Amino acid sequence: MKKIRIQFTWLTAFYSPVISVMTGGFLKAEGLDYEWALCEPGTSAMNSVIEGSADIAQTTLTHAFAPLSQGKEYPCRHFAQVNGMDGFFIVGKKADSNFSWKKLEGAKLIALNGGQPMAMLRYACHQKGLDTSKIAFINAGAGEKMLEAFLRGDADYIHLQGPVPQQLEADGKGYILDREGPIVGPCAFSSLAAREEWLITPEAKAFGRAYRNTLIYLNQTSAEEIARAQQHLFKTIDLSVLTNCIRDYKELGCWSLDPTISLPGYERMLDIFQHNKLVDIRFPYDQICAPFPA
Repeated sequence: MKKIRIQFTWLTAFYSPVISVMTGGFLKAEGLDYEWALCEPGTSAMNSVIEGSADIAQTTLTHAFAPLSQGKEYPCRHFAQVNGMDGFFIVGKKADSNFSWKKLEGAKLIALNGGQPMAMLRYACHQKGLDTSKIAFINAGAGEKMLEAFLRGDADYIHLQGPVPQQLEADGKGYILDREGPIVGPCAFSSLAAREEWLITPEAKAFGRAYRNTLIYLNQTSAEEIARAQQHLFKTIDLSVLTNCIRDYKELGCWSLDPTISLPGYERMLDIFQHNKLVDIRFPYDQICAPFPA
């Protein structure tokens, strides 16, 4: 049985298409075994693909912007969409039925420093008409360090992907105040990437069939059933919380039935990064993306 090696950047329910292709048995159904790994903080899933220790990276197509801007070779192609919407939440220390984004001005907000999460957050603030110079962005590190800083009371708000916001709410330690996705709008937020030579293999085509079936499953199956299949990967998250998180993402429309990276979604990511002055070149779609291996 051929083995597919998958490298995750983050392990969150937001990336359920990549998780469920494993936990839902879709790779096995195509005669494929699998192994997966999670990046160490500060490292890139794409490096594992480039170096040959992984076949597929759960990543973002914006990973290609920096090397291409520097005139460097980019040996990989992004071939499938994972999320067609931003999956971050604004979480506050207190419940606030009258929350507005204007309240972020003059407040402290814990967020990942730099990269795509900060670019998306700043773009959402722009869409809401905020002056981001009035927001005290707190760089508390990543992952658990961010959460520890929030629970310690270092900030009024925190910017997180699920299921941590849902768990904070269930524990009475934080409250989801808004979702960033509808503010940013549809976009090619996250993707799968591989080396070009791998994408023409029979294993890539088998993976493509498995991934298509996973997207059908995610759209037609209840959030609770999906959560039950994934729960062993989220040992610190209650089943009801994981279910609520997956339901949130289903309602947002994060997981399209179409696995291809759409041109409008691709262009939207360029718009966002140009707004943040992180890129000044409109790279052609086929310089970064490849057809889905059906």
